[in-house]
Amino acid sequence: MAELKLSESRDLTRIERIGAHSHIRGLGLDSALEARDVSEGMVGQTSARKAAGVILQMIKEGKIAGRAVLLAGQPGTGKTAIAMGMAKSLGLETPFAMLAGSELFSLEMSKTEALMQAFRKAIGVRIKEETEVIEGEVVEVQIDRPAVAGAASKTGKLTLKTTEMETVYDLGAKMIEALGKEKVQSGDVIAIDKASGKITKLGRSFSRSRDYDAMGPHIKFMQCPDGELQKRKEVVHCVTLHEIDVINSRTQGFLALFTGDTGEIRSEVREQIDTKVAEWREEGKAEIVPGVLFIDEVHMLDIECFSFLNRALENEMAPILVVATNRGITTIRGTNYKSPHGIPIDLLDRLLIITTQPYTEDEIRKILDIRCQEEEVEMSEEAKHLLTKIGVDASLRYAIHLITASALACQKRKGNIVEMEDINRVYHLFLDVKRSTQYLMEYQSQYMFSEEGDEDDTNAMQS
Repeated sequence: MAELKLSESRDLTRIERIGAHSHIRGLGLDSALEARDVSEGMVGQTSARKAAGVILQMIKEGKIAGRAVLLAGQPGTGKTAIAMGMAKSLGLETPFAMLAGSELFSLEMSKTEALMQAFRKAIGVRIKEETEVIEGEVVEVQIDRPAVAGAASKTGKLTLKTTEMETVYDLGAKMIEALGKEKVQSGDVIAIDKASGKITKLGRSFSRSRDYDAMGPHIKFMQCPDGELQKRKEVVHCVTLHEIDVINSRTQGFLALFTGDTGEIRSEVREQIDTKVAEWREEGKAEIVPGVLFIDEVHMLDIECFSFLNRALENEMAPILVVATNRGITTIRGTNYKSPHGIPIDLLDRLLIITTQPYTEDEIRKILDIRCQEEEVEMSEEAKHLLTKIGVDASLRYAIHLITASALACQKRKGNIVEMEDINRVYHLFLDVKRSTQYLMEYQSQYMFSEEGDEDDTNAMQS
């Protein structure tokens, strides 16, 4: 039975799925903001990564609001990868909201409201408050259970100590349940929030660390707390402005955050919240953390969205806006005018533009090495060389797709290492864009609604 439990817990830790950018852990820059050749999953694009590093420094200082950055480059040159690298480098406390340009048109609310909510999601508020906490080492937990079930509720006593004092607390049914949930036993160092009654297990006391105790790697040993049992502690909560909006605007309050039913939020609610947050800032209770809003495929936005962005960027509560596009000179959606990247000139003028360059053969090889490692595929040198050639001739994305496919082909022939024959097999099974287009050109007349075959179809139907 014990063996079964062990295998179950091991399987649970492997549930993490591998995504297109799951190998990226940062921008791969050193302390002087110089890009390392291969670092944190990033390869090449040194100038683009350096520029992103400068933007990152700006965000971390938090002094500049409403700046916008455009990542422009051909498909498959690592624009989203750079944005993901920025998100990972910022850490957990800085809000990072991601949005695809086409998402705005499929929501049940107006485009400008969806954009406004995205902007508010990217601005964090760090709220400080003082709470009273009882912190100490558990000496004894004594719970008296009634002899007859249901006759009376459980009662008990909890003995806590610090280096200077020891106190016995009477426990009610709620606290007994909370202690049971946290599996608190004598020797644990715990903290109890006086206002809410929440129990937090901080660790285990050094005095109770016996050699024969069975412990997991997550158990932290610590000294018995000193001073008094009751302490005043400053607690910091990090929330986004959007979360505050939702809690104050919906009847079900914070539950709306879980159901996703945020709906349209009235501007009066937002104005009141902004006023309140400004008051907290003046009192020193809160500070604003401007985050990052990343809009991918920004050419999908229309002229109304672009004019809204122009206005929103001028607001002092605006986050840093990072947008990405792979279009050249194209029509601005909602108009008949053409513009670089499909973005109006007045908005382009506000953007700092970072360009990404196509990857060299050597860089493609390094990326494929990282992806093989991420997808846990063992591949021979010849197979990697062939895959690199395919990446140069077809596209990097196509080459990356073939990694897992070739690993499955290798598995089919009961092999351990992917060889050239496996790559060759999947290359002929799955077409890339060039070969697919070539095939279409050859057999165009046999497809429905093809331009060449229209006249033949009409004649056939008439006869």
